[in-house]
Amino acid sequence: MVVWSEEMQKREEKTFDKRIQTKTEEAVKELKKIASEPFICVPDAENRLNKWRSEHPLHRLKDPKILPKSLKIEKKRGRPKKGEPLEIRYFIEAEVELDDDSIFRKRQKLGRFVLASNKMDLHAETMLSNYKGQQNVEHGFRFLKDKSFHVAEIFLKKEERIQSLSMIMVLTLLIYAFGEWFLRKKLSETGTTVLNQLKNPTQKPTMRWVFQIFMGVIHTVLIEDGKVVKTIVNLNQEQMTILKLLGPDCEKYYGLQD
Repeated sequence: MVVWSEEMQKREEKTFDKRIQTKTEEAVKELKKIASEPFICVPDAENRLNKWRSEHPLHRLKDPKILPKSLKIEKKRGRPKKGEPLEIRYFIEAEVELDDDSIFRKRQKLGRFVLASNKMDLHAETMLSNYKGQQNVEHGFRFLKDKSFHVAEIFLKKEERIQSLSMIMVLTLLIYAFGEWFLRKKLSETGTTVLNQLKNPTQKPTMRWVFQIFMGVIHTVLIEDGKVVKTIVNLNQEQMTILKLLGPDCEKYYGLQD
């Protein structure tokens, strides 16, 4: 299946235009270099031109010429004297221009990529959805490998203990992913936003960022006259909004409900 993405095409076109500009500068620079080279015969000059063409497929040569020129055998300054032995060398003259047909063919491929499967009854939309879903899996693996958990510092020898730790990490990922999905859903339904890392409003915060928002919140427990008194310090309006969206259990944990 060949997939076309308008967003991807716009992104690739910007890169492609910059690439054409860079390649044009390289092509002109290379042509100037070979134009200063003396060739012993015409076939040598033609071979060098063919090599230039293969190295610069997006460009072509305008009015290429191979011209003979008499040079002194002995490398001395000044014009050759009468009767002085000379040798014939061949030089390239040409100009660089864009190959519109090649560029057009390249542009036709922008924003397109191929998806393949050995499951012949798989619908095209399902295949694309499964392909995009890989990002969620990769995001999950990044979560499991996050250095914040210090998993790399844990050495386990027995297979059953490795399995147990893996199970705990996967359950942690499940809760993390559900919390992120639930909060985004509530933000969308209520039209509410929170500030992201750049202080811009968003309805799709990561749960990792939400955890950082709550980093300054402090739980204190005091015992007064035999009674346990819990207080919450540094809880601001944005944090209270998030807790309200997450539900009464979270509000109760942070002392916003009895």
